[in-house]
Order: sequence, then structure tokens, then C-alpha cells
Amino acid sequence: MSSLSEQMYIVGPGSLFINLLTAFFIGMVFSLQIVKEFLYLNAIDMIGAVLTISFIRELSPVLTSVIIIGRVGSCFTAELATMRITEQIDALYMLGINPILYLVIPRVFASIFMLPILNLLAFATSLSSSALLCFTIYNIDPRVFFTSALAFLSILDICKSSIKSFIFGLIISIISCAWGLSTNVGAKGVGISTTSSVVVSLIIIFIFDFIMSYIMFSSVDSTLKLL
Repeated sequence: MSSLSEQMYIVGPGSLFINLLTAFFIGMVFSLQIVKEFLYLNAIDMIGAVLTISFIRELSPVLTSVIIIGRVGSCFTAELATMRITEQIDALYMLGINPILYLVIPRVFASIFMLPILNLLAFATSLSSSALLCFTIYNIDPRVFFTSALAFLSILDICKSSIKSFIFGLIISIISCAWGLSTNVGAKGVGISTTSSVVVSLIIIFIFDFIMSYIMFSSVDSTLKLL
């Protein structure tokens, strides 16, 4: 249990600052490019809705996963790879301890528990930074922004976004741990395994994001037609 709580802290609170900071500025940059086009179309009432849908369905889950891959996934791989080349994994076997149960399972559970939480916090941060930018630069009333945003923030979208993050957490943790445990002997192997796990995790996440988005949202009718 102590190992699980330690890993949950690493994935969750330990990654919270960089996750929220990135979400804050990504939300502002994304809004900076989108809002002016809607102002040109005189569609102020659609701004909050469009940004909400974009953040909750795509940007927040993927952005959070990319951050976790870079910060936590690489850490998982490097840590387990170091244990592998220093024969600590073999020592666990000699002590009758299953390395999968002792090292991998806590990391997997920590990832699948904490990523959905980080995802929702990133979404809230991105939406708040967008509202701030809309008010300070484009003089859009926050009440108009959040009325539009909350009107089209559905429980179903939140659940689907959380499912995405859950699956992303599972993918990231499994790949990171598998690459770490299969590291070749030598310090060079640690670097190769860490780099490889990050690259493979990113590719798999992007592929699964497309597949899940197609399954979850391709048959959904336009949300904005209700405006």
C-alpha cells in the first residue's frame, strides 16, 4: 500500500504544477487563435461552447497524457531499467517477491487513478485561462463565456474524457514498465529504453486517441446546432 500511495503521489500531486501550468498557457494560446475568428463571424455566444468541447474531448486528455509520458513515464522506465542492470530485479526473485506485483502493479494503478483527475483539473484550468484571455483582450463578459460553456458541458463528455484518460494511463504505465524491465545491461541501455518508451508511448497514445474519438464522437450529432 505504501508503494501505491508513493506512486500515486508521483503521478498526481507531483505532476500537478507542470500539468496545470501547461494547461493554463495552452488554453490561452488556443483561444487566441480561435476567438478572433468567432468574433469576425459575430458568434460570441458560441465561443465558450466550442472551447469547452475542444478541451474536454481532445486537448485536455491528450495534453495531460503527453505531460505524464515526459515526466512520469520516463521516470518509471529509467527507475526500473536501473534496477534491472543493477540486478535488483533478480534480488527480488531470490527473496520470493514478484517484481510485477511489487513494482509494476502500483505504477499501473497509480496512473489509471490519477490521470482522469489530472485531466479534469487541466480542463478546468484551460477553460479558466480562456475566459481570462477573452475578458482581458477581447472584452468578452465572463458570464457570457461561462453560460455558453456550461450549457454544452455534458456529463457524457466528461465520462468519455475520463475513459480516455483511464486508458491512456494504462497504456503509458504498461509501456514504461515493460521497457524498463526489458532493458539490456549497461548504462547506455537505460537511456535507450527511456527514449524508446517515451516515443512509443506518444505514438500509441495518438493512435488510440484517434480510434477512441472516432468511436465516441463520430456518430454524435452536432452539439452547436442547438445554439
